[in-house]
Amino acid sequence: MRIYVTGDTHGERMRFTCSGYSIKGKLQKGDILIVCGDFGFVFMADEKEKKFLDQLEKENYTILFVDGNHENFDELYKYPVESWRGGKVHRVRKNVIHLMRGQIFHFPELGICIFSMGGAYSIDKMYREPGKSWWPQEMPSEEEYDEARRNLEKADFKVDYIITHTLPEDSMSIFHPYHPEEVKLSFFLEWVRENVDYKHWYAGHLHRDEDIWRHQTLLLYDVRDLITNIPVEWNEKED
Repeated sequence: MRIYVTGDTHGERMRFTCSGYSIKGKLQKGDILIVCGDFGFVFMADEKEKKFLDQLEKENYTILFVDGNHENFDELYKYPVESWRGGKVHRVRKNVIHLMRGQIFHFPELGICIFSMGGAYSIDKMYREPGKSWWPQEMPSEEEYDEARRNLEKADFKVDYIITHTLPEDSMSIFHPYHPEEVKLSFFLEWVRENVDYKHWYAGHLHRDEDIWRHQTLLLYDVRDLITNIPVEWNEKED
C-alpha cells in the first residue's frame, strides 16, 4: 500500500480518466488517493454523477476525501456514518470514502495516523444558490470543533499527517490577509498547528501547488506521496 494526496478535484472526471495526467492505471491495487477537499463528485446528485461514482467503485484503489466548501452537504450527509480505521466516515462507495471532520485514522501497516479536518468558506457565496450550489454546513459546527479537540487529546496531541481544505491562520493570512468569514476555522487550525506534533500538513482551497512553511503543502493538480511529499510524475511510462 502507498498513500498519495492531491488537491481539489471539483468533480473533474478527466483527473481520473484522461491520458496525460490521469491517475488511471497508475495506482496499484490497495493504494489510496486522498483529496484535500472540494471533491465535487457528490454535488449534482444526478444519474450521470452516480454512474461515474459507480465507475470509480470498479477501481482497485481507494479514494479518500475531506470536504471543502464546494460540496453538496445535504447529499453527502445522507450517507450513514460508519467507523473506519478508528475514525468516522461517510462511505459513498465501497472505495470512495469521506473522512469526517476532526477524526484520526490509523494505518498500522504503514505505522502512521492521519488527522482530518474539512470545511472552508466560499468567497463566491453571493453568486451561488443556497441548497443548490452552496450549503451552510461548509463551515464546521461547534460539535465538530469539540470532537476534534477530544480526539487530538486522546492521541496525546501527536499525529503523523494532517489533511485539511483550508490553512492555519498564520499561513492563510499570507495569501488572504482579510478573510473574516473563515477566521474561526483558520484560528482553530492555528491552534492545531501550535499544539499538535505532526510530520506534514496538506491542504487545498487556494488552487496552487506549492510547498510553503512549517511542513505545509498546498495542492491542486500535483499528486504527492503522502509520506515523502515527493511529487509523482504520472506522465512517466510505468515499468
